Amino acid sequence: MRVKHAIAATVVALAAGLPSVAQADDVTDLLPATSPPGANDFSCRPTAAHPAPVVLVHGTFEGAFDNWATFSPKLKAAGYCVFALDYGDRGTGDIAVSAGQLKRFVDAVRAATGAKKVSLVGHSQGGMMPRYYLKFLGGTSYVDDLVGLSPSNHGTTNPGAFVAGSTFCEACAQQMAGSDFLAHLNAGDETPGAVSYTVLETKYDEVVTPYQSEFLAPGPRTANILLQDSCPAEVIDHHEMPNDALAFRWTLQALGQPGPADPAHPPSCV
Repeated sequence: MRVKHAIAATVVALAAGLPSVAQADDVTDLLPATSPPGANDFSCRPTAAHPAPVVLVHGTFEGAFDNWATFSPKLKAAGYCVFALDYGDRGTGDIAVSAGQLKRFVDAVRAATGAKKVSLVGHSQGGMMPRYYLKFLGGTSYVDDLVGLSPSNHGTTNPGAFVAGSTFCEACAQQMAGSDFLAHLNAGDETPGAVSYTVLETKYDEVVTPYQSEFLAPGPRTANILLQDSCPAEVIDHHEMPNDALAFRWTLQALGQPGPADPAHPPSCV
């Protein structure tokens, strides 16, 4: 807990020196007890090569540490400022409320780092929930990229995917195909603003089914990528996407260039 308070104090102190950015709220409640390696150094300053800090958004029944222990240190080593929050009682709470928590966290990261925009990388619900922030909470002005790893963009038809049900997991019911929440989220423009949207998916996804439901409506700033299209031997399931080396290479491509990842120029399979 001392570490959390120390980080929160650093956020506010750094924000005080950045008059062009709104002062950050106290985000102590959104900081994981143990951050993924390389994440949540609020003294990190983005470089010209990587001006947008990366915010990692975990999935349902997950937390920042268990979801991002692989990606986080690799992104840090690649030169990015990396941040990761815990939201929604391990991603089980109302998704709209969780999106509000993400908004607070992004505001804090921007205030601390001085960055105009962040990039979001999310797994499962963490790849879908940020779209609520973008569409309804003003996030399009502050996000450069959204990279979704097996995101539940249109829900799942798998009745066993979220067995807890709405009593203990409101987000579970909201992620079932045909839910009122998803109908609201996906009505009209699925990819608003000047954000670059990259969806990374595996045909072996057993949680979000059918896997094609994860893809977003086509557009000039949208890339829907099936890992097996360029690497047929890649066998990876839903849960292991945040640990997958190929998914990481696609993520680096999306973050490191204007626009989304480019399906015509896939990274190496090994």
